[in-house]
Amino acid sequence: MIAELLKLAGSIAAIMFIAWLARFWKLGGDVRIRSEAQAREIGQETLCGFDPVEIAIDKAGMAALMRDATGRHLLVRRHGVQWVGRLLDRHNDSRLDQNFLTVGTGEKTFGSVTLNLGAQAPHWAAGLRNLTV
Repeated sequence: MIAELLKLAGSIAAIMFIAWLARFWKLGGDVRIRSEAQAREIGQETLCGFDPVEIAIDKAGMAALMRDATGRHLLVRRHGVQWVGRLLDRHNDSRLDQNFLTVGTGEKTFGSVTLNLGAQAPHWAAGLRNLTV
């Protein structure tokens, strides 16, 4: 009986140590886009040479939509604690529902992303309808 209690105490201590270590190393956490500067950096890291001139960040900070000077649109979303992005073309599937813009890339592994863009949603939906590439 005492051996079982010692095993239990050891397991609990190991779990507490791992939780402390994860917090100390700042692993996981709440990853969100908090500013246009951060979104710009994510866009440039996602697609080399992409320099956004217009940025719309989802109100929850989970995704962003960006446009560069040549009219290319980049959709960025969270994937775990990393960011992934796709360059959108005229084959994307976008739907506007009041303040929400749902954008599908046509790629099953990326999926579709719903962004709460507020009053900017119609502007971005119109921009996606006019993609030529």
